Amino acid sequence: MKTSKAIIRSEMPVSSSRTVISRRGFTLVELLVVIAIIALLMAILMPALNRAREHGKRAACFGNVRQLILAWSIYADENADRIVNGAAGYSFQNMSWGDHSKELAWVDELSTDWDTAIKGIMDGALWSYTRDDNIYRCPTGRRGEALTYSIMFSMNAVCHDEVKGVNGAHIKNRNEIHSPAPALRLVFIDEGYMTPDAYAVYYRQEKWWDNAPVRHGDGTNVAFADGHADYWKWKAMETIKYARAHWDASPTPWTPTTTEGKEDLHRMQRGCWGKLGY
Repeated sequence: MKTSKAIIRSEMPVSSSRTVISRRGFTLVELLVVIAIIALLMAILMPALNRAREHGKRAACFGNVRQLILAWSIYADENADRIVNGAAGYSFQNMSWGDHSKELAWVDELSTDWDTAIKGIMDGALWSYTRDDNIYRCPTGRRGEALTYSIMFSMNAVCHDEVKGVNGAHIKNRNEIHSPAPALRLVFIDEGYMTPDAYAVYYRQEKWWDNAPVRHGDGTNVAFADGHADYWKWKAMETIKYARAHWDASPTPWTPTTTEGKEDLHRMQRGCWGKLGY
């Protein structure tokens, strides 16, 4: 006798009603609140990010001026303390404001054309000590600007009419730097907007000629004849405001009116010429 297997089917009861899950989107007010919070956070964080970015660029620029002053020092070491021609673009020329008839300039040619400017750097007297054109420009330089650093008028660049015959003002040999000490005499400055040859400042007048560079936190990087570099931040708001307003314009002499503004100018004049001529 065959045994048949019973198949038991179990069916789940079917509910007559289904559970409906309700999904509600953000209201306009909630979206506006979220946007406002994000905007607030951005307003708080962006200045800090910008400061960090600027600090990095300033540090890179600081490294550049240290490399340049090292190259400048080695050049003097190898040339019986004669310092390099600091009038960029004026190689082997004898002019009323400086005899460079036997001197190759530290940068042989200035140009707004990139390739020509780079060639001028590579043909310059300091190239053999640097071998990297990136050293010649600050990371904050304008697009297409191959050179942002200048040598001071006083360092075998321009023998200004105001200092002709003044002992120790315009220097052609490192041994001529006596008072103040080399640690106080400026050689390089991160100028940014390049002047035609070198960085200019008056000697006998209480006036700026080239402006105070301000793109690094209202200050600039500089290097001195003893081989060290420093960051200078300007004290006076009038110095900063004037420089900001004229950062890409040809220099126009101007006289500071505040005590702090005059201190900024005197600092630059002493750094350049060694003393005030008035």
